[in-house]
Amino acid sequence: MGLEEDGGTAGKDGVRGGAGEEPATKETVAERSGEEGGEGDGKQSLEGQDEGEEADDVEDEERLDLGPRLTLKHQLEMDKEDESLRRWKEKLLGSLDLASVGEKLEPEVKILSLSILSPGRPDITLAIPSVPSSKRSWFTLKEGSHYRLKFSFSVSHNIVSGLRYTNSVWKAGVKVDSTKEMLGTFSPRQEPYVWELPEETTPSGIFARGSYSARSKFVDDDGKSHLEISYTFEIRKEWPTSASS
Repeated sequence: MGLEEDGGTAGKDGVRGGAGEEPATKETVAERSGEEGGEGDGKQSLEGQDEGEEADDVEDEERLDLGPRLTLKHQLEMDKEDESLRRWKEKLLGSLDLASVGEKLEPEVKILSLSILSPGRPDITLAIPSVPSSKRSWFTLKEGSHYRLKFSFSVSHNIVSGLRYTNSVWKAGVKVDSTKEMLGTFSPRQEPYVWELPEETTPSGIFARGSYSARSKFVDDDGKSHLEISYTFEIRKEWPTSASS
C-alpha cells in the first residue's frame, strides 16, 4: 500500500477520463527506511510526524473549481440535441437504469473491499475498520516481496469526478513513501467497480524491517474524502504463519 514500486500496469474496470484527469504519479523514497532505525521499531502515531503530511493536505486543497454541481437527472436532460454528447453520456452511464436516477447532488462512493495480492501467496483480505484509526498492526508483508493492492467500490446518486487514491508511509516518524494514483471518473451503476494498483516491492534488509505507520485516502475532485484510514503495518524477514497473521 505504497512502498517501493516495481512497475506494472493497473488493472481497470471502470470509466476513465473526464476533465482534469492526469497521469498517476508516485514518489518513492522507501530506500531511506534503511537509514531510520532497526527491526522492531515501536509503532508510530501519525500525530506530530513530519511536515510532509501537512503538505499533502495543502496540495489536496489546491483543486480546480469545477463550478456548481448538477444532479445526474439534470445532466441527462441537458443538450439533448447534441448527438456526440448524447453518445458520450450513454457510454459513461453504461447499463444504469435511467428510470432510477434521483435528484441527489452528491455522489456516494463506498469502498467495499480491500485486499493485498502477492504472487504465490493467498490474498490478504483487509477488514475495513469501523474506526478509521488504529494502533494495531493491520497486516504484515515479507521484505523484498512483490505485491499489489486490489479494491472494489460502488458509486451511486451522481457521477464522481477525478477519484484518486493516496497513501503516505512513515517509519520512526520520518516519511519514507508517498503514492498517488488517479482512478478516473465513474458513473453510478449497480455492479461494483474493481481496481488493481501497479505492482510494488517491499524494501529489504535488517533496517527495513519493523513497524510502519500509514494513511490512505480516497478523494475526488471536489475534495470529498470517501474513505480515510490511518493504520500500522509490519515488514518482516519472512511471511507470518497463518496462526500469527
